Amino acid sequence: MNASVRELMTLFDLEQLENNLFRGQSQANGQQSVFGGLVAGQALLAASKTVPTDRSVHSLHAYFLRAGDFTKPIVYDVDRIRDGRSFTTRRVNAIQHGRPIFSLAASYQVEEEGVAHQVPMPEVPGPDGLENDEAARQKLVARLPEQYREAFLQDRPVEFRPVTPRDPISSQPEPPLREVWFKVVDSVDADPMTQRALLAYCSDFGLMGTAMLPHGMNFWQPHVQCASIDHAMWFHGDFRIDEWLLYRSESPFAGGSRGMNFGSIYRQDGTLVASVAQEGLMRLHRSDSPAA
Repeated sequence: MNASVRELMTLFDLEQLENNLFRGQSQANGQQSVFGGLVAGQALLAASKTVPTDRSVHSLHAYFLRAGDFTKPIVYDVDRIRDGRSFTTRRVNAIQHGRPIFSLAASYQVEEEGVAHQVPMPEVPGPDGLENDEAARQKLVARLPEQYREAFLQDRPVEFRPVTPRDPISSQPEPPLREVWFKVVDSVDADPMTQRALLAYCSDFGLMGTAMLPHGMNFWQPHVQCASIDHAMWFHGDFRIDEWLLYRSESPFAGGSRGMNFGSIYRQDGTLVASVAQEGLMRLHRSDSPAA
């Protein structure tokens, strides 16, 4: 198995401490804090481990409360709120240094038949022939501040192929729309519960940046402060995280130092498998302020 994928799967091998207590390892991701997608994925997996296997997660709603410490493990405390005939509800607090850094609520349902419809997948080129993000990063790394270069070039367990390549360092305003193919770069032999937790992990990559596009903002600008505030997902169908998925995200609004983002995730055959929503902090500091 690819080394970066092996490390990813180790992160999603939670240690059970008690009936409702789990511990997951952190990881440095080129940021000053734990990557939000990792906490969301681990929290969802912790909740799922307390749910009967005849029902699967259909939605989650979460808040990022504090920056996580990537040098320390994270404890997940699961509250078994309700076990009904059709639905199960769980709440999870992610804890570090005795304080919650993240809170998640998730709902599970037994499989049922019903009416169905979906918005068609947008007509975009398939992933074959598109440039992958590793090649793009090699071209861009020399323009980054030196302290970011090593993390920017490190091997990643998830490959991204943008439909319309963009310069992530550019300050040129662009429409608030992104379409990216992605998948884990090696075979993942995991149950559907873990597949959905891994999708939650992947869903946080690049989503907040969609609202930044019209304003020429990027994560490396010293006067820009960005952080995820909340994250919601709805799971519509099955998929494999090691097969190509299309992530289409758009931002209908930004204001009050916040940006709103919506995403849709499709299988390559056009099946809509998940919807995502996230609001993020997009704070601009004066270039001469201490925060900058």
